Amino acid sequence: MLTRAVLALVLICGAAAAATAGDTKVLALGLSDHEVTPEALETGAALPVPRFNSPAIAYVWAAELKKGDSVEIALVNQDKPLLSNSETLAEDRARYLLQAGKRGVPAGGWPEGSYHAALKITRDGKALIEQTSPPVPFE
Repeated sequence: MLTRAVLALVLICGAAAAATAGDTKVLALGLSDHEVTPEALETGAALPVPRFNSPAIAYVWAAELKKGDSVEIALVNQDKPLLSNSETLAEDRARYLLQAGKRGVPAGGWPEGSYHAALKITRDGKALIEQTSPPVPFE
């Protein structure tokens, strides 16, 4: 009887731990030519993509993050991170938006190439989610 109780407890705790990690998800990840808001992302409408002569912002909107999770978002050209932003959360967050980029345009415009947003969410020192957005050429 005790063995069954211990086995049931192990299964329940294991399932709860798996559910905790599995609940964290990316709601939106991409690039825009302006800072975005959760309200704009909730509509599901396509956001205007950056051009060589517009601002460029990488964004992530994630759900069910836990206290201590580290969220990092970067604006990447080819494989070179240009601008990044990261935060370690001080409390659980049902929804969280983090952005990195430039509100202005670099002198002479953005360098040629294909750009994407790169995301990394870390929990307890281990990568929980690593994801990139589809590449966008800045025209």
